[in-house]
Amino acid sequence: MYEECLKRLLEPLGVYDLSPRSVSGAELCALGRGLDAAAGRLDRAEREGLTATAEDEGLRRREALFARRPAAFTPEARRAAIAALMGIAGDSLTPGAIDSAIRGCGIRARAIEMGGQKLRVIFPETAGEPPEFGQIRKIILDILPCHLEVEFYFRYLTWAECERAGHTWAAVEEHTWESFQLAVPPED
Repeated sequence: MYEECLKRLLEPLGVYDLSPRSVSGAELCALGRGLDAAAGRLDRAEREGLTATAEDEGLRRREALFARRPAAFTPEARRAAIAALMGIAGDSLTPGAIDSAIRGCGIRARAIEMGGQKLRVIFPETAGEPPEFGQIRKIILDILPCHLEVEFYFRYLTWAECERAGHTWAAVEEHTWESFQLAVPPED
């Protein structure tokens, strides 16, 4: 790339032999490769230097700033989680701000104020305990103010839902107890 650019700049002068076998041509080739390598490193530094475009090292370095690594795996989700964590400030104690920070970290959960400095964290799109709940729990407890009592609420099938769905014992026998608990109907 840079080799061709240098040749185009020097060619109109007519002073240099720019053929590949000439000293001038070989020197331009070496300079071009060096400039290409430097440009590649600069492009990578620029990309990784911004949260919005970072893909690897930039994300790892930002995640290292926090006590816990966000529960996100794709670069896009990791970027959103980092932005959410960096947005937490002293005035981020409203239920909406807490809820936004939790979801921004890649955790599909909602925080609900229960009154009396109690907060319930629900996982509306997940039946039972979400995968990697241990990590998710640590992240949520790090985000939430320490004076709040936090209750984690998991969704399981209720007897009332069984009755509404018209489940019979014959239909239920195809399930294990665990699969039956997790057979919750979709939420409205």
